[in-house]
Amino acid sequence: MSPISLSRRAALAACAGAAAMTALRPAAASAAAPLRIVTLKFGTVNWLLDTIHGEGFDAREGVTMARTELASTQALTVSLQAGDCDLAVSDWPWAMRRRLDGEPFRFAPYSSALGAVMVGGDSGIASIADLKGKKLGVAGGPLDKSWLLLRAYAHDKVDGDIATMLEPVFGAPPLLSEQLRLGRVDGVLTYWNYAARLDAGGYRRLVDMSDVMKQLGLTPPPPLVGFVWRETLLDKAGAQVEGFFRAVAAANATLKTSDAAWERLRPSMQVTSDAEFARLRDYFRSGVPGPWTEADLKSSQKLYELLTDLGGAEFVGPNPHFDPALFWSPKV
Repeated sequence: MSPISLSRRAALAACAGAAAMTALRPAAASAAAPLRIVTLKFGTVNWLLDTIHGEGFDAREGVTMARTELASTQALTVSLQAGDCDLAVSDWPWAMRRRLDGEPFRFAPYSSALGAVMVGGDSGIASIADLKGKKLGVAGGPLDKSWLLLRAYAHDKVDGDIATMLEPVFGAPPLLSEQLRLGRVDGVLTYWNYAARLDAGGYRRLVDMSDVMKQLGLTPPPPLVGFVWRETLLDKAGAQVEGFFRAVAAANATLKTSDAAWERLRPSMQVTSDAEFARLRDYFRSGVPGPWTEADLKSSQKLYELLTDLGGAEFVGPNPHFDPALFWSPKV
């Protein structure tokens, strides 16, 4: 056989080998155990995950997601602590307390969107001091982070603890929105997506929690909400985790700029008007975080110290200290 024939045969064999390896890569990726992710049934993080899949970012990164939607935030954290999922959505102060209690959790933010105090468009309430003697709906309970921070922010403006000067009504965000519409409360301190829906319905922001953060010296306002998982997940599925968070960043970038991506999400957003759709989109976009930086870490530590003072051991646990190892960012 001539050298030319041998050369051609070698080249063909090399091409066949390369093709075989290419064919094996998707199989290898699909053979990896899917990341089990739990979210709230109507949580806005589902828009992010839907975009990851809709845009093909999961396939591009070789990531498989097994998603479960649950009914409450408590169900999410119980699922995570029980080992029934790999990643859950929560806030980092919760994860910090669990970490200090011996559960080795890690946290990576996906949103820096914050809530607001919303009042009626014609209510006549023009400042935080005007809430004296009023009923204020508060999403969550007495130890809700936004409520603690609002009390700290309002202290100098009302010369005391505003919690003693108004009647707080604690409850779930959708119930409080309905109470506001019915006139049973004078305002609500609520999460950003409920604030966006109220905004679209003619209600206005009296106090934005991002401004509260800045007034309290928390600059930049640290992202609070993200994905939480056990440290051991990085040992057994580190490549999947890295790929997942690259997909999260890509989806956030897409949602920040692409109107077409939002149109695909619209049927699942449960909007009642074009205005509501636009407000939800715009509020989400304003909360897309940039890369995690040293400034975010320092701001988060300052927030933790403030929450320790405001909430005490009931909020942060009996042995509070700030552990920067909680925070994780993917390799670029």
